[in-house]
Amino acid sequence: MATEREIDRVLVERVQQGDKTSFDILVSKYQRKLFRLVLRFVHNQSEAEDVVQETFIKAYRALHQFRGDAAFYTWIYRIGINTARNFLDNRGRRVPTSTDMTAEQMESFSEGENLRDINTPESVLASKQIAETVNLAMNELPDDLRSALMLREIEGLSYEEIAIAMACPIGTVRSRIFRAREAVAVRLRPLLGTDVDRRW
Repeated sequence: MATEREIDRVLVERVQQGDKTSFDILVSKYQRKLFRLVLRFVHNQSEAEDVVQETFIKAYRALHQFRGDAAFYTWIYRIGINTARNFLDNRGRRVPTSTDMTAEQMESFSEGENLRDINTPESVLASKQIAETVNLAMNELPDDLRSALMLREIEGLSYEEIAIAMACPIGTVRSRIFRAREAVAVRLRPLLGTDVDRRW
């Protein structure tokens, strides 16, 4: 049975040979996911739709350069992130990026639980409040941290795929996800009643 990546590769090859219908299939397949990602940047539905449309136009024009070194969805997410950043830059709404972790912080890094795996009694009782708090915390993150966390926790990409999508080393991806999770944890601790030394 073919994997999603293999199916996408066949579709891309068909588009490269002139089959526009195959590109429509790729658009249908990734439009919603890409929209959710872009919306985290621009915070406006109609603007996010415009950015997604521009992303697919750029992808279509550049598809002849796609060699399949990375998965198609990783490639399209990277184009989407860059298009969203350019959109914000052009409107003077760029969110400042953050600095990377120090070597000492990386040495003590341990991967935390996924945000979507919070199943404490408090979260069941206050799930709406927790969701709002997580969304608020995500929106306050610098765009590089927010992108990394979304690609990992919401889109389910591996660290390697995120590194490709964000055009940065895997260590930087780990750093960004760690720091993003910590920032979200700071906002969640009062709701969950957890200690400072525990994330959730």
